[in-house]
Formats: sequence, C-alpha cells, structure tokens
Amino acid sequence: MLKISWSPKYAHSLPEGHRFPMEKYTLLPEQLLYEGTVSPQNFFEPSPIDPKWILNTHSESYFDKLQHLELSKSEIRATGFPLSKELVEREILIAGGSVQAALFALEYGIGMNIAGGTHHAFSDRGEGFCLLNDIAITANFLIENQLATRVLVVDLDVHQGNGTAELFRGRKDVFTFSMHGEKNYPHRKETSHLDIGLPDGTSDPSYLQILEKELSKILDSFYPDFVIYQSGVDVLATDQLGRLGMSIEGVRTRDRMILNFAKQIKSPIMCCMGGGYSKHLRDIIDGHAQLYRLAQDLYF
Repeated sequence: MLKISWSPKYAHSLPEGHRFPMEKYTLLPEQLLYEGTVSPQNFFEPSPIDPKWILNTHSESYFDKLQHLELSKSEIRATGFPLSKELVEREILIAGGSVQAALFALEYGIGMNIAGGTHHAFSDRGEGFCLLNDIAITANFLIENQLATRVLVVDLDVHQGNGTAELFRGRKDVFTFSMHGEKNYPHRKETSHLDIGLPDGTSDPSYLQILEKELSKILDSFYPDFVIYQSGVDVLATDQLGRLGMSIEGVRTRDRMILNFAKQIKSPIMCCMGGGYSKHLRDIIDGHAQLYRLAQDLYF
C-alpha cells in the first residue's frame, strides 16, 4: 500500500501572511482523495523525530538555538519565516514524516511525504524557508541504522540543494545530484557530487534529455540501494520564481523517469514535495498530484 505522511500541522503551523502557496499542504491530499487516487488509509500521521537523529545531521549549537528561539535577526531573515515554536515543531514533524516514509519505502518500494524537501538547511543554519534538512536527516538515519549503505539524493527542485550539498560534502555513502536553474536562488551555490545548472527557459525536450543522460552516468560510479527524490514543481513555466519552461506533461514525464529509474535498479524510493510557486494553485496541485498518481500506477 502507498503510505503518505501528512499532518494538518504541515499547513496550519505556518505564520500568517506566509500561507500562499502553502495551502497546497491541505489542498493536495484533498484533491488526491476527491479523484480517488488514494483513500484515507493511504495517509499516516507522522510523529516528531527523536532529537538524536536531528543531532546526527545538524550541529548541537544550532539545534539548541532553534529550540530556544534564539536565532539572530539575520539568521531569521535568511530563513524567510518569522521564528516561532510552532514553526520549529513543524520542521521536526516533517523530518519524522520523511524518515517514516522511508521506512514504508523499504517495505513497499515507495513512501511519500506531502511536505519536506527542505534542502536549503545547512548543518548550522537555515535558509530559504528551511530550518532542518529532512533529506539529510533521512539519509543519515538509514545509514546509521544499517537500512541502506548508499543513498542517492535526486534533487529536481528549481533551486540548488545547497544545504544538502554542504551536509554531504566529501561523503562516499551519499551521492547528491542537483539539477536546477543556474541563475536562480541560491546565488552562491555549494558543490554537490553532481550539479547540473540549467539556463533560463529550459523546456521539456532539453530538460528530459539531460536528466536521462545524467541518471545513467551516475550509475557508472555510484549504485544506490536507496533513493530520496526531491520533486519540486517550481520547474514549471507557470512558476513565479522558477524561470524554467517546463509543461505539466514534462513534469509528469520527469517524475515517471525517476520512479522507473528507482524500480529498474530495485531501489526503494522516498519522495518529498519541494517547491512550487505558480500564480494559480491548480497548477501547483496538478503538478504535485501527478507523482502520487504515478506511484499508484507503477507500484501498486
């Protein structure tokens, strides 16, 4: 059975004035239920992750400052959100959801989190609406518990996964692959194991051709036994921040490519949401919903 992490706190813990396009955390599960892609049994309520697994990824001093709401004004500004107890609790819950979704992936082949993909969180600071890096926490959890030995992070959000790159710099058991807008945020890029920077306006044919080629090349040097997929839909041409030129159909093909890739190499895969900032919410919801439809079609 497809298992999907979701909690009302994914949306309701966000500060007033920062809800759009965060309504997607409520509207996406409603859409999936309405169209019959999933049933209520597919969803599970995540539990907050044990702090020891956060400290396996983030520095103790940074996490302590988060818990006591002691970030400086400049550190808070970098995250993009006013700091609050509810926001920190939300990030801890999201990390728990991603780890639990990964455990379900080990059982069923795939697990999903209607949140997460917080790839701008570094070991010692937050950035870009990310306080804790659920991708890195999940990868470290799997490796530390000997549930995986080689984790591939496929980050296809339009923004480079700079925090994830920093967290796994020099690591040989985690391979970070980020394919993103070259001129987009963050302006100071980190170095992933593989970075592909795309020019503004890149559309379906070029994007998909590059992605197929790079996925094949990764296997020449790194053969994963677990995949984490950051499935941002801010690559859409309709996105207000993305600057790429992909269509809904192109994103569907992209997602199918990643799920088929994981199936072909017999690797479990955990999918987390990532960004999406189109003007019309229907474009965001449709872009994200495709991945859940594909998961049902390909795995169940």
